[in-house]
Amino acid sequence: MEFNILRRVDKIMIGIGNDHAGIEIKNAIIEYFKENGIEYKDYGCMSGEKCDYPQKAKEVCDDVVNGVLEKAILICGTGIGISIAANKVKGIRAACCSDYYSAKLTRQHNDANVLCMGGRVVGSGLAIELADVFLKTEFLGGRHKRRVDMITDMEN
Repeated sequence: MEFNILRRVDKIMIGIGNDHAGIEIKNAIIEYFKENGIEYKDYGCMSGEKCDYPQKAKEVCDDVVNGVLEKAILICGTGIGISIAANKVKGIRAACCSDYYSAKLTRQHNDANVLCMGGRVVGSGLAIELADVFLKTEFLGGRHKRRVDMITDMEN
């Protein structure tokens, strides 16, 4: 599987975490990381054995807000539960995305630092495309920064 790489993502650490429903697309994304020289840390469930997505979200998101990770990708069955859990961690802006446009705009407009996906919603190919655009897209700032600042104020 080949993707158009617009720019290489170098010298950053990306976290990836999942529950038992996200193993397949997590493994596909890890292959994408390896093929593109992207440093990553795997926090995920390794087998089909049940595990709790809130715990995985907390582990990963704590490392995002502490600066260990630049961004993260989280996967559960729908992406919704893990995104709700992730957004409970102060400093996290997690977005559950299942289409390219949303994954791109959540970076450009919301400066999201965590992408959430559903292992039962998106296939491996789409998951890689979403990870790719999420990691390569820059925050636009400008009028969007004011809005992100408003969200941060609400959180505080």
